[in-house]
Amino acid sequence: MSGSTERGFDTAEFEQRTAFAQQAMHDAKVDAILVTTEAEIRYFSGFHTQFFESPTRPWFLVVPATGKPIAVIPQIGAGGMAATWIDDIHTWPSPRPKDDGISLLAEVITKLPARFGRLGLPLGPESILRMPAGDAQRLIDSISLEAIDCAQLLLRQRFIKSPAEIEKIRQACQITSGAFEALPEHTHIGDSEIEISRRMRIDLLNRGADSTPFLVAGSGAGGYDSIIMGPTDRIPEPGDVLIIDTGTVFDGYFCDFDRNFGFGQIADDTHHANAAVHQALDAGFVAARPGARMCEVWAAMWQVLEDHGALGNSIGRMGHGLGMLLTEWPSIHPDDQNLLEPGAVITLEPGMIFAPGRQLVHEENIVITENGAEYLTRRAPPEIPVIR
Repeated sequence: MSGSTERGFDTAEFEQRTAFAQQAMHDAKVDAILVTTEAEIRYFSGFHTQFFESPTRPWFLVVPATGKPIAVIPQIGAGGMAATWIDDIHTWPSPRPKDDGISLLAEVITKLPARFGRLGLPLGPESILRMPAGDAQRLIDSISLEAIDCAQLLLRQRFIKSPAEIEKIRQACQITSGAFEALPEHTHIGDSEIEISRRMRIDLLNRGADSTPFLVAGSGAGGYDSIIMGPTDRIPEPGDVLIIDTGTVFDGYFCDFDRNFGFGQIADDTHHANAAVHQALDAGFVAARPGARMCEVWAAMWQVLEDHGALGNSIGRMGHGLGMLLTEWPSIHPDDQNLLEPGAVITLEPGMIFAPGRQLVHEENIVITENGAEYLTRRAPPEIPVIR
């Protein structure tokens, strides 16, 4: 069951998000920001629809220097947007490839006060413009504002979650923790990766998840090579380890963590590697405090893995932000200098190659509080559960 976590947000939540963005815009000397992706539009408006799965139509939301955001959207979404707190809604009968909302959007932007003469667009790393590149250029050419990158402004704002956002992520984590804990009860040697994963998806839905857009599974002798492929028809054999990594959603917010399962028996070096990644995650949890840098969390985890003989880390990072997307900015990386603050939700994901072609990865989700870190997931046991 999904529990008592409420769906949606109060209007005050969107007012606060908009006010925070507008203060940052003022500091950056930006007159307006244009966002186009599902997560960004939903973040400022509350417009929550599965229709973004269709790539045909572009959607636009303008955050002005003052006042509410302005929606410039296809007519098909007018009723849904009108049900949010947004009341300035402009529509056109999309799809119209020759002018799919661009002249209407330019008109809306041109009417805004232009104190600084600059329009913010998410153009930098970990940002996307969900519109044809040619349309983006036509928009820039048809307005008098200079287009500048505002990706960092938006990423930094969404990095820190409100209490209501944190509770949605916690709910997704708790639902998924329960499904992981129950998995050995309905899994046996002889089941394929696909069969195991399919039953877990069904269990997640029965427990109150909205969907599981991301569920990968892979197995191998005493470890695995890849953590982004599968599941396949492969049947794990005695001595194999299966990893399942899932991003399950509750009310538009993701969890993202994995669990390892052994089949029959577990090799000694696999036991050693599992102890290493478990202890490394403990070290990362202690290091993840307000004021700590992401690189310091990396260093705390990597030191443990290195002490246990790690041959490397093939993932490139050992955790990341989490929220409306499966993976969000920033990364737990040796070069990442970003500071943790209360309200930041991140994954801790230590992984090590412990033999050629064999690795183990362990992942949990946490939130940073005033006093340190708090688990949103139910901590995995120190020993790998064994499937008989």
